[in-house]
Amino acid sequence: MTAIRVVLAEDSVLLREGLVRLLGEAGYQVAAAVGDAESLLTAVAQAEPELVVTDVRMPPGHSDEGLRAALQIRSRNSGIGILVLSQYVELAYARDLLATAGAGRGVGYLLKDRVTDVDELADALQRVHAGGTVLDPEVVSALFAGNAKGPLHDLTAREREVMGLIAEGRSNAAISEQLVVSSGAVEKHISSIFAKLDLPPSAEDHRRVLAVLTWLRQ
Repeated sequence: MTAIRVVLAEDSVLLREGLVRLLGEAGYQVAAAVGDAESLLTAVAQAEPELVVTDVRMPPGHSDEGLRAALQIRSRNSGIGILVLSQYVELAYARDLLATAGAGRGVGYLLKDRVTDVDELADALQRVHAGGTVLDPEVVSALFAGNAKGPLHDLTAREREVMGLIAEGRSNAAISEQLVVSSGAVEKHISSIFAKLDLPPSAEDHRRVLAVLTWLRQ
């Protein structure tokens, strides 16, 4: 099977080289590894990757250059999945990125503390490649802390737990295991969430993405 092609952008040389090694160990092909947003855009145009992994803050301004490059890439080609890495929980950035979800490959926003675990990083990339959304648990907690309006207000405490795990990109089986409930109970909670968010029947994965987007827009 052909390895998934990835372009990596990270201005810290040590972290960039570490990520190249981790991605290689996880079976990905790193087509390019660059240190600034302009080089990222160039590398994506040349390498035509399936996935992009990028930092938020990059040269020259070290503000949101990496994120803006990621949004530009998505606007040009939704078939490229994006996994953004950040040192901090920055809700506005997470919302901007997740607003591009729903078509093509997926998007994700993880804190850099998570990338030391090869299996967790590889799992996040697989979910993004498959078209799902991946949010760091800390980002989910911060978003829920300020989100109790509209239909989300009608979710039960358990449904909010399930909604948070959906936002993290967890499968039904993973949600069942983490909450220690049956798979049937998880399915009932998800069906209730879809009903309360007024999401009519369609492809299951698509509705999960729409549920996350509805949550972000409240």
